[in-house]
Amino acid sequence: MPKLISLYIRQVAIGFAISAAFVAMLLTFNVANLWHLMSNSSEGVLAVAVMWVLNGIVFAGVQFGIAVMRMKEDEHPGGGKRQMMPVMLAEPVPVKVDRRTSQQRQMRR
Repeated sequence: MPKLISLYIRQVAIGFAISAAFVAMLLTFNVANLWHLMSNSSEGVLAVAVMWVLNGIVFAGVQFGIAVMRMKEDEHPGGGKRQMMPVMLAEPVPVKVDRRTSQQRQMRR
């Protein structure tokens, strides 16, 4: 099996395990009275399964994204040489000014 496929399957399994823990905590701590709603409804098991699957999809996607982003290899280990950058000093550049234009500006003021 290719490495990428096995990585994906492993990360999806981890994501669904995190989802199971998340749904269990939601029900244990009775967030928004979910335990009461699930235990007193005839479709409570279906609701828990749907919540687990949908959260599993989200957590699996996040888990796989993190795993892929962590695969980057360092191109430049060590962080550089910390050399000083050369300083470019500004030199004045002569600019031609048309006298008519400067006189017209002074007259307008």
